[in-house]
Amino acid sequence: MFSAYAYFWLIAGGLLEPTWVLAMKKSNGFKVPSWAAAAVILILASPFCLSLAMTEVPVGTAYAVWTGIGAIGTVVLGLTLYKERVDRAGLFFISLIIMGAVGLGGGL
Repeated sequence: MFSAYAYFWLIAGGLLEPTWVLAMKKSNGFKVPSWAAAAVILILASPFCLSLAMTEVPVGTAYAVWTGIGAIGTVVLGLTLYKERVDRAGLFFISLIIMGAVGLGGGL
């Protein structure tokens, strides 16, 4: 079992993934300086958090959980903020990502 420290940084890094994607979208191709700066800062912060988690969590598990959280968060943001659509096949594959991240994260 890993410490709350590792869990915290892994989850924080995963949650920062969709925030930098959102900031990148809002930057309009890096034409809006404030959003571009936010995107760059978040792009650096997310893997930094991952690196802190990897002091205790194996690299493969940490990376899979981190990207899973980021992917799901980005899909949720797209659905809620931009009214993007996901068909049944998309929902199926998203559920596979969730199951994989939970399955690997359960081993933490």
